Amino acid sequence: MKKKYALFPGCLMPTEQYAYELSIRETLPLLGVELVDVEGFSCCGEPMKSVNQLLTLYLSARNLAIAQKHHLDMFVPCAMCHLALTECQHVLEKNPAMKERINGMLAAEDLTYTEKRHIVHTVDLLHDEIGIQKIKEHVKKPLQGLKIAAHYGCHILRPREIGRPDDSENPQKIEAILKALGAEPVYYPQKLDCCGAPLLANLPESALTKTGQKLQAIQEQQIQGLVDVCPWCHKMFDSRQTKAGETVAAKLDVPVVYLTQLLGVAFGISTEKLGLELNLSPVEKLQLEGAK
Repeated sequence: MKKKYALFPGCLMPTEQYAYELSIRETLPLLGVELVDVEGFSCCGEPMKSVNQLLTLYLSARNLAIAQKHHLDMFVPCAMCHLALTECQHVLEKNPAMKERINGMLAAEDLTYTEKRHIVHTVDLLHDEIGIQKIKEHVKKPLQGLKIAAHYGCHILRPREIGRPDDSENPQKIEAILKALGAEPVYYPQKLDCCGAPLLANLPESALTKTGQKLQAIQEQQIQGLVDVCPWCHKMFDSRQTKAGETVAAKLDVPVVYLTQLLGVAFGISTEKLGLELNLSPVEKLQLEGAK
């Protein structure tokens, strides 16, 4: 039986982080997931939350209302978007007056938010909805010998009170998925450290310092690479790696890949279809080979 979700791409994935979308669209259908492209989705509003919380709630509620209109649950691969939509539902369910106010604003587009959507991220979709056993059944080229560090990111884990894809203190779902692919996840003390992305707009040097420090720690521990599941985190670790190295006075040379890219390689999908040539970090060092 297929699992059917509206794909909520967010802002960063379709405008910059193309490899994430490519690898998602290549891998998930093989696991029985049908992704539906829905017209009308907009920004989740999370980047504006510190400036205008009402605007963030309205934008998230608008997207939820569109999914509701199509009778679809939502697959949200961006951790920041996932947090915004989940938090919005939490607020509206707990605050009827705010729900009424937001619906008054949505009425201009003939939209309404009345019921919760089931919202999944890449991590809980793979681990909880699809399951480790089914992932194992699709592995054609086990990632044997690949020792890699997992980066969860802040938005996937906190605040746990509203429900997040994994445990805030000891997340293990990415590691379980990596083991299913034949790779060896490596523990490192900096596992829960932030990538720095939330500081990028106002405090770029502080943001890049956070990025550089985490990558430097992974490099010093001689871990082969880093796997992530968020376009904002990937933007920092992959696209901004050179600049982050300059900020912390270190020459960084750490391969950074999306979890869905590793999934695709293990499934025997060509690296071109998975967008590995779009990664700006030295992913060739991992010697990943998909189907020819």
